Amino acid sequence: MEERSLRVYQEKTFFSKISNTITKLLTPTRIGINGMLISIKRNNVLKMFEQYKQSEKIEDQDKQDAITKKFDDIYALYLESIDKYIMDSIYKKVKNDTATDFEKNALSKYYSIIHLKETEYLEYKYKKQMYLLNLDYETVDTLNKPALLQKYKRLYASQMESLYKGLLKHYSIKLADNLTPSTKEEIYNKIFYTIEEYIEDILPLKMEQEPENKVYKEIVEEYQNFEKFTVGKLDQNDNIEKNMVLLALSRKLFTHSLPLIVAEQCYEKLLNDTRSLIVDTKIARKQEKAYSLLINLIEEYNVKLLSTKIYWDKPALREEYKNFWKQFQEINKKKDSDYITYIQEKQVLFLRNDLKKLRNDENKYYKIIQFYKSKLVELGAMRNLRNTFISEGNYKKKVKEENDTKKVS
Repeated sequence: MEERSLRVYQEKTFFSKISNTITKLLTPTRIGINGMLISIKRNNVLKMFEQYKQSEKIEDQDKQDAITKKFDDIYALYLESIDKYIMDSIYKKVKNDTATDFEKNALSKYYSIIHLKETEYLEYKYKKQMYLLNLDYETVDTLNKPALLQKYKRLYASQMESLYKGLLKHYSIKLADNLTPSTKEEIYNKIFYTIEEYIEDILPLKMEQEPENKVYKEIVEEYQNFEKFTVGKLDQNDNIEKNMVLLALSRKLFTHSLPLIVAEQCYEKLLNDTRSLIVDTKIARKQEKAYSLLINLIEEYNVKLLSTKIYWDKPALREEYKNFWKQFQEINKKKDSDYITYIQEKQVLFLRNDLKKLRNDENKYYKIIQFYKSKLVELGAMRNLRNTFISEGNYKKKVKEENDTKKVS
């Protein structure tokens, strides 16, 4: 009786499991079969990814290419299975009004990416892959399988890094087109947002996986500086400063994806934003904060970017910068012995150097030019006569001319 009872109980349990599985397979959203297919394809791509990484050490180029192609094919099938899950499952849930807020947001974001397909195909291609990988990463993270999660993190971080670099390269190329000011502004914002997203979501995984990476060791301080901008509400000054830190990090992380010429344009955009902030701010305390940011930004621009610049469009500009750099190094020697003099002389050098550039378009930069002159007067580097600003050299010349006129008369 015990054996018979046990046998009946086991058979009942077995059929019960079969019944539950079939129920899942027959649901309109096909959650069960889609989840199963994604799991199979995920396991396949993880196994192939290990072979793909190992193939980097193979000297036989043909064999390496064959493994790369096989990985690409399996990876494509894996992403297709996640894509199908979205269409078969989440879409029907939203349509039947049974979706969670997460699923509604997921579908909304999915369609915002699909919308790019007709107008910005390359951006669509990169962003769709990022979206699908991120969606499955969140799924794997909830499975409570540490070994699987660790394997997946390696694939996820590697593929996402390639996609972010590809996206930044795409934006860099677009900046070379003849764009309207508003479109160019949009591209700049996309570049900053993409760098920020990578540093916030992917860089921690890369640093965890490659603790001995020299680049990651070099950027620790800048990375910690960025982290303070990830909490709390940021004002315009904070946003500009955050983007300045992002650019500094990008010079180490995206040397090829974000070429120096593009980084230079991004710095110039931030300089213009800061100048505008200074002249538009009516509160003295906030204006001084913006001015302090401008000085830091000019230093970052000259030290971390222009000092590494090899090719200059005009030799005269290169000579001007060499002269500036020589003066900066002389002032820098006073940093430890006479800090106050160092700060004052550094500001005078930065303001005078920037003033030369702004005078090429005096009508556009009239307000900030007047602000610069006021600051130079405060620093004792310029004199203010009859409500006009006269440089020290021009002041002496004007006095001499007035004296000569008196002698003649």
